Amino acid sequence: MADPVVFAAQPAASGAGISEQRPARWTLMAVAFIFLGVFLFLPLVLVFMEAFKKGVGFYFSALGERDTLSAIRLTLLVAVISVPLNLVFGVAMAWAIAKYEFKGKAFLTTLVDLPFSVSPVISGLVYVLLFGAQSALGPWLKSHGIEILFAVPGIVLATIFVTFPFVARELIPLMEEQGTKDEEAAISLGANGWQTFWYVTLPNVKWGLLYGVLLCNARAMGEFGAVSVVSGHIRGQTNTMPLHVEILYNDYNATGAFAVASLLAGLALVTLALKSLLEMRYGAEIAATRGH
Repeated sequence: MADPVVFAAQPAASGAGISEQRPARWTLMAVAFIFLGVFLFLPLVLVFMEAFKKGVGFYFSALGERDTLSAIRLTLLVAVISVPLNLVFGVAMAWAIAKYEFKGKAFLTTLVDLPFSVSPVISGLVYVLLFGAQSALGPWLKSHGIEILFAVPGIVLATIFVTFPFVARELIPLMEEQGTKDEEAAISLGANGWQTFWYVTLPNVKWGLLYGVLLCNARAMGEFGAVSVVSGHIRGQTNTMPLHVEILYNDYNATGAFAVASLLAGLALVTLALKSLLEMRYGAEIAATRGH
């Protein structure tokens, strides 16, 4: 008789547990929505409200100014250069860490996270120490007419540094989870290294790779700290969009600053929308790939 009593008591206890968790669940959901509304949604709304405060005509007029167009072009140029390079570096790094065993692997994995732990301003200062006029390379670069600091190469290098982990960090756990069985099977069937990568490894990690590229691109276009140090803030030449926002705001051109800021926010929202769209459209395939 003892066993039926225990068995009958279990559903009641389970139901009580669920009813007790419901208030906590709604409380946590409310806190999450309030936090997102106050710290994320509301600031974005205010940015767009201030951008269009003087009307659509003034908005597009602010975006059409010469210095603003130069900042937009430079931002896109830096992203076009840095994102593909980080795509290649990230895939190579993830492949080395996930597919091979070697001494120093743990240290190399730690180095991948270095840009996350180091302030972007410090990374910019490192490039000043490496390529500045007072550095060991400075006189040689100057004598050969090579400009790194206060020019596009320095901005690209700083951007590559701060955005490097996004692709690698997205791929490393995915490749480690998948292991090397598929690659070994392909090689045993006569595939070479490039065929194995193109037809086996890449399809297995394509969604993680795409997520990493989207995040890398968003950070590349929005980077401020490292770029601010190495750019020199030369109007119309080395100012990216985030730097141009600061200059416009310091010049008391708040509406123009918010116009450029709204463009940056719009790019971030487009990135988020693309990510969400891919998850909705290919959710089952993405889940199957990650569970491979």
